[in-house]
Amino acid sequence: MPRTLIRKNPSNFKTLPLFVEATPEGLAYQSVGMPLNFAQTLQRRKPVTVPDAERFALELANLGVSVRLTLHWQNRDYWVLVRQRRQDRGDVVLKLISGYVPAHELNIPLHTAIQEIAEECLLETPEGWLGGRFNDTWLPAPYAAALHYREALPFRLTPLSGSARPVRCANLQLLERPRAYVHLPTASLQLIYDLRLEVPKEAKTLSLFHVDERLEGDQLVARLDRKRPDLYLMPLQDGEPLAELYTLKKGQLSPAGTRGLYLAESFARQDGWLVRDERIRWKDWLRQQGLTAPDKDTGLARLRGKAKQLLKKIVPRKTA
Repeated sequence: MPRTLIRKNPSNFKTLPLFVEATPEGLAYQSVGMPLNFAQTLQRRKPVTVPDAERFALELANLGVSVRLTLHWQNRDYWVLVRQRRQDRGDVVLKLISGYVPAHELNIPLHTAIQEIAEECLLETPEGWLGGRFNDTWLPAPYAAALHYREALPFRLTPLSGSARPVRCANLQLLERPRAYVHLPTASLQLIYDLRLEVPKEAKTLSLFHVDERLEGDQLVARLDRKRPDLYLMPLQDGEPLAELYTLKKGQLSPAGTRGLYLAESFARQDGWLVRDERIRWKDWLRQQGLTAPDKDTGLARLRGKAKQLLKKIVPRKTA
């Protein structure tokens, strides 16, 4: 049965509409108007049109932030994706870790991104849940009242190289250079940070879980459902994604089905500063990336093959 971790009052969340100016050289945003609660923000997230994908000025409903998180575990890299039922759009997608940027963090959206990792991506070991550090700063432990966190064995977050085109909040340039796009169907500005999460070598029997807040009545409720971890790993080879998905439970990778799968709009094609699609089919994204889906069980067979090679090194062969 899902375990309730925390309950919040959604009216406590406030964000601000934005005025965005874009040119081929860069993009700048600043807040306009009065703070809005979650329901008021959703009402403003209606489709907009822009005639020029590289040069425009318009007002948008909100600022969103996502993290393209590269998890490093047992000498391999994986992109981290989460499964989400998007209540405002009536669909189910795999997406990057993401959230709305509150009004008081519009000029430091990286702070929101790091908090989203702490809230959405949970790493469990037999001795407890892993806390994390970003450089020298501890990440929050949002569910400390319900879960036991291991402070002695934190994972580490570090920034990866950012986008070539600068983004500014008013006159302040965002130093981490997130990728930016305006999502036309929801009238929102989206920033994507590239971060790396390194799991301690001692955390071998690792399980990954996604926890997301859902609006239930007049409360935002976060629950942990062990039967539906809802967090997926896409392996990388030489920094490029492979057409495979896995879940990780008790140190074991299990292949995940991709039939009928959709990815969120951050995977869709970007034209200049614009993304026009709500989502993209997994098969279409593979084609767009020039990737070929493996034959059934090919990925798992590869992992089993590596395990057999290790056993051969450990267990001596019998001689006649």
